[in-house]
Amino acid sequence: MGVTDLSGRRPTAGPAGTVLAIDAGNSKTDVAFVGADGTVLASGRGPGFQPPKVGVRAAIDALAATVEQARATGGVTGEVEHVSACLANADLPVEERELTAALAGRGWGRSTQVRNDTFAILRAGVDEPRGVAVVCGAGINCVGMLPDGRTARFPALGKISGDWGGGAGLAEEALWCAARAEDGRGGPTALATTLPAHFGLDSVHALIEALHLGEVAAVRKHEMAPVLFATSAAGDPVARSLVHRQAEEVVAMAVVALDRLGLLDEEVPVLLGGSVLAARHPELDGRIRELLADRAPKAVVEVVTAAPVLGAALLGLDHIGASAGARAALRAHYA
Repeated sequence: MGVTDLSGRRPTAGPAGTVLAIDAGNSKTDVAFVGADGTVLASGRGPGFQPPKVGVRAAIDALAATVEQARATGGVTGEVEHVSACLANADLPVEERELTAALAGRGWGRSTQVRNDTFAILRAGVDEPRGVAVVCGAGINCVGMLPDGRTARFPALGKISGDWGGGAGLAEEALWCAARAEDGRGGPTALATTLPAHFGLDSVHALIEALHLGEVAAVRKHEMAPVLFATSAAGDPVARSLVHRQAEEVVAMAVVALDRLGLLDEEVPVLLGGSVLAARHPELDGRIRELLADRAPKAVVEVVTAAPVLGAALLGLDHIGASAGARAALRAHYA
């Protein structure tokens, strides 16, 4: 059954089989209207999606502005067949249900499905919805899926749900080690020099003070992760231990997801995405592959570089039963 817009009017039907694909991350949102044949009818980009900070209604309002801008640019009118939304901060089933109801209330499509945005990265990297993806950006997350609809996932809420690492986590760990090295509570590490030097400062104490007082913006903490990798590559044992710990966490999540889906002993894609993994730091990338070769020897490790909105759109085409040709046409568009 169709839905109505907020004014109570049922939107005029749009082109048959059209999918509205949404990939909304913390920093940006991409949307695309895709025909049943895989043709991209319209697309647009907007700001990030952060309901924990601004509230669900305000976050959906911002998302709606991006959708309507794309709709106007491409001349797409009316209700689509299906809305496939992969959203950051949809970490728990209860959040997915809440966001599904909120999006359905906008009257954009006859049906609506919300997933965590990690599913978009997974689907963008596979020819069929079968495999596991680990995403390491600001945080870390992992999902797996099978063609029959079964999934594996984690809450991915940070340390309270057992997570470790990601760009923000690595930055905190690196600074923690550097602070203790400088004041004597911990062993020596070159991070005590390389981290403050990156910000033009002469000590870890000065860096801590600058961060605390806002003289170095908190958002710049993410710059510490690349410094950590460079320090590790230069041979610092403490930095290297953090890089290896990150590899172990990536592999632990991937192996658990594979096992839950009965894929541990099968040839299956394990996709790596997010800024930390997509950078392909040789030590991290190599260690991940080494550990997976031991624990999941048939896993095929790949780094996803395709736009996540492609994955959201492919999930939408899967939902409406689009042909393989349509999926290939869509993938070619984003190639």
